[in-house]
Amino acid sequence: MSAPLHHVIIGSGSAGFGAATTLRQNDDDCRITMITMDSLPFYNRYDLPQVFHGQHDWRELLDVPPAYYDDMRIALRRRSRVVDVDGTNQLVTLAHQESVAYDRLLVCAGGRGYLPENLTGYAGLMHGFGSFEAAMRLYRDLPKGGTAIIIGGDMIGIDLAMTLLDTGYKVSLIATPQTFWPHEVSDEERTQLFAAMTARGITVHKDHRPVGVSRKDAGKSRCCVTLDDGTEVAGDVVLPFCGLTSSVEFMLKAEVDIERGLLVTPELQTSNKTIWAAGDVCQIWRDQEKAYHFYHGWKNVRVMGELAARNMTGTHEVFDTDVEDRIAVDANGQISSTFWTH
Repeated sequence: MSAPLHHVIIGSGSAGFGAATTLRQNDDDCRITMITMDSLPFYNRYDLPQVFHGQHDWRELLDVPPAYYDDMRIALRRRSRVVDVDGTNQLVTLAHQESVAYDRLLVCAGGRGYLPENLTGYAGLMHGFGSFEAAMRLYRDLPKGGTAIIIGGDMIGIDLAMTLLDTGYKVSLIATPQTFWPHEVSDEERTQLFAAMTARGITVHKDHRPVGVSRKDAGKSRCCVTLDDGTEVAGDVVLPFCGLTSSVEFMLKAEVDIERGLLVTPELQTSNKTIWAAGDVCQIWRDQEKAYHFYHGWKNVRVMGELAARNMTGTHEVFDTDVEDRIAVDANGQISSTFWTH
């Protein structure tokens, strides 16, 4: 009798979690290992702004209780960083030098926050917002009624901005080409969206790009972002929200095709027949356009993870997104987006 297949999933976000659950539902005997750098089990990162509404217990953010992983026989390896994938010998190597063998691998590593090249030297002066721990640091560091400076303003950043306004804080937005990412908006739509944000109380700087960040030791404002015309935008914290760039560095020896992300077929399989990819980390081939495309947003990501898992267990389903990509200003002057959960 052959040994059960070992499915390894890199990443524990929406795609990885959906894949692990689907694998167990489709194969009761297989082994499932999920490897993640996160300290917490899966939760929806679009819920992180809720820390400003008093949600400070990480357990309330979890999609399922920790016992779920034991019940589903999913080995969850937290705080584990993958540094290499050997596609020939089918091994995943972790930063602490342990190797994990797999029969089939699903890469759902997502992406890290993108920062424009001219601002990378100032990263240490800015707050992140990609984890519960980072969200809590922001909550502690932003004084009541204080001002958050948001550079870029992708959809998670705009969602946070609205929450900050609703809870008594001020927001200054410095627009960049990544504003409203991952939506693609026309100049006319962009003008309407900026007008709606201004009406809500956000101070929008849209004509000049940020070139520097500094921190002050005295005075009412603690941080300053300098624009290319010399204007200084003052506030208490600075947050970059400029979209994502795929996390693929650890896949360079995996014998898979890589462009900006992992290149996959419509069935989400890489050029290595034992490796699949799903979520923000992959670019999917579209035969109609003869090109690869990213598909962002938590709904697309979850669908990808579940579909890839089914294909890993023998089906041949094709990813064909039907999630509408829409951002608009409604009749009440509020911004609505298909990438938000509310």
